[in-house]
Amino acid sequence: MRGIFMRYPGGLAKAVTFSYDDGYPQDKRLSDLFTQYGLKATFNHNGERQMKSAFTDEELETYFFSRGHELALHGEFHRPTGNQRPLDGIRDVLNCRLELEARTGRIIRGFAYPDTGITLMGNFGSYETVKRYLTDLDIAYARTLGGDNDSFMLPGDFHAWMPSAHHANPRIFEYIDEFLSLDLGWGRCYHAKRMPRLLYIWGHSYEFDKTEKRWDHIEEICRRLSGHEEIYYATNIEICEYCEAYRRLVFSADSRIVRNPTATDVWLDVDGRLYCVKAGETVCVEPLKNQ
Repeated sequence: MRGIFMRYPGGLAKAVTFSYDDGYPQDKRLSDLFTQYGLKATFNHNGERQMKSAFTDEELETYFFSRGHELALHGEFHRPTGNQRPLDGIRDVLNCRLELEARTGRIIRGFAYPDTGITLMGNFGSYETVKRYLTDLDIAYARTLGGDNDSFMLPGDFHAWMPSAHHANPRIFEYIDEFLSLDLGWGRCYHAKRMPRLLYIWGHSYEFDKTEKRWDHIEEICRRLSGHEEIYYATNIEICEYCEAYRRLVFSADSRIVRNPTATDVWLDVDGRLYCVKAGETVCVEPLKNQ
């Protein structure tokens, strides 16, 4: 039986991403910090009337896109998705997307649930309904909150994407140290633990202005996570779309032939050996030793 595990670009087993909400002016300083340390982040913006023109169109390009960061949606009016009628929820997401795409000239498919998101369902709402209309609106993923832990697992459902921890979690540096110490090499851990891992940190940039120490706090997070050759640094959409490409790989019944029908090169760990299946390519992997 094959041991097949997705690996991030370059054959890496670990990835780091960040997500920051609401589109506050402090995002500029945070973008500077992430860029300085070679990290990548997703910034989730509300509609312009909610944001009160925190950024010009030129600043959106300068502070985010030109630096490799992502802009994602956070609802036109920051309303709790789980409490809205489906029609209002659709309008809140769609209007936000239409506005940000018109301002930036980019396709925007990411979303972070505003307010209580899907953690508190009211007015007879259901997650199934929310996921259905987000999918219909071509929203690739939706980040939720409230499940801080050190499992570092990728989501089985990208429309209920739970981050690892808020940056102010009192155990954040323990989580970082544990993540960095993970050794996912073949033969070094149980088969069930060789899955790719992701450290996903979220928050709001305005929180760092409460005291100067809070900016020291996020800079220390950046410093500890920066510059590791074994880590893939990516935005939320890059993680999501890469996983989508992996899911679309086509395998023969004996797992010895792999075809990649996507436009993305995909890396695999097969029985401890790394393979890159390039876009549109078909690859034969080596047989097991006992075959």
